[in-house]
Amino acid sequence: MFNNRWKKNLILSFLFILVFLSTISLDIFLPKKPAFAIQESEWDKLLETQAVQEIVNRIEQTWEKAYENYFGANLSSFTLTAETIAKQLYLWQSQTEKNPAVVWVWPRKKQIQLVLITPNQIPVIYSITDAERKTVLNTVKILAGEIIDPRMRHTKSYLKPAQKLYRWIVTPIESELEKQKVDTIIFCLGPGLRSLPLSALHDGEKFLIEKYSIALIPAFNMIETEYNQRKNMQVLAMGASEFIDHQSLPAVPTELKQITQKLWQGEAFINQDFTVENLQQQRQKQKFGIIHLATHAEFRSGKPSNSYIQFWQKEKLELDDIRNLKWHQPKVELLVLSACKTAVGDRQAELGFAGLTVQAGVKSALASLWYVSDVGTLALMNEFYQHFQKILLKSEALRQAQIAMLKGKVSLKKGELSGSNSRVKLPQELEEYTDENLSHPYYWAAFTIIGNPW
Repeated sequence: MFNNRWKKNLILSFLFILVFLSTISLDIFLPKKPAFAIQESEWDKLLETQAVQEIVNRIEQTWEKAYENYFGANLSSFTLTAETIAKQLYLWQSQTEKNPAVVWVWPRKKQIQLVLITPNQIPVIYSITDAERKTVLNTVKILAGEIIDPRMRHTKSYLKPAQKLYRWIVTPIESELEKQKVDTIIFCLGPGLRSLPLSALHDGEKFLIEKYSIALIPAFNMIETEYNQRKNMQVLAMGASEFIDHQSLPAVPTELKQITQKLWQGEAFINQDFTVENLQQQRQKQKFGIIHLATHAEFRSGKPSNSYIQFWQKEKLELDDIRNLKWHQPKVELLVLSACKTAVGDRQAELGFAGLTVQAGVKSALASLWYVSDVGTLALMNEFYQHFQKILLKSEALRQAQIAMLKGKVSLKKGELSGSNSRVKLPQELEEYTDENLSHPYYWAAFTIIGNPW
């Protein structure tokens, strides 16, 4: 009998250990719902009490935590409340002579939620109840698909989804934007929306970019708010025209030469001189306010190390290593990635794209959501630097470049690129591109200012 009892106790002990180990394994291997996620019921409660300032604070903290979890780092400390954000917008208004607004947009199960703050004003909240999350996120993918698809390049098939998204995201706040005379919108977007080509949204008559300068931010608490009108910045322009695992970029030599010799002041390095080591050496020799990288870069699904910037041959700078380059010492005003690609709608890839400035330690970034043709990229960059010379406000300079392209002021004829105030002879490898129409959103809507818009 004692032997049977001993066996029974042994079996029970074994089962307990097995259950305990299974619990640990499930805890490790099964994805858990993030502890910082705000439930639908919590949003409803905050909305019912009209606690708009608390809503702003909660959404800022929630998204800040999402980026920190993705990058595995403490990226900022929550200090700016809704009230201080409104004051910061007012300060920018006096410094830049622009009228900025920030709008938070996030899709919920049965509706879209918007919160708008304008200079020195209390937040205003909007609930768009005819837009379910699934429908909205699907429309974002449809819009990107219609713009990128080469078969649609000579059509306006993008208009239907572009107008839907405008009606959901912009129309509800437009009367307030007009009342406050807003000319710059800073978008803080929720999951599934961070790869939305905002400039291509359309009201039926005009693109959004024709009416407002636009910037994308991860969270207001995660951006550099300081405004400095930096003149005489030097640009460090680097890139590659030949690749092992990627399509060649024959326009890059022309792009770098145009930027450093005709449009701006700086240094250019290409192909075998395009290494991380050389980039760091040049940064030690001279303070460059702008780093321009004309190369392939991809924001992929999964952990940050899956995303990268391609250097010469097989050298890649992974997204989780970029902070080690210390571009915040001294601070880089603008990082330009002229040939990026982001997995549209993928939440992890979007965190990498929208969080680029925070992870890189730079004030602002100019990057693309999809690969644009070599000629299209050259055209956009040529226009951007021309306007940036005169305006010195990044989001407005990009806006003017995009407007020039969509209005047909930038054209390609007989192997020559004609812009607002310049003509660029294309290299022999690109002479096949003749009489190309560069007004379609494919050529200009991918490019986005991330971070501080000034």
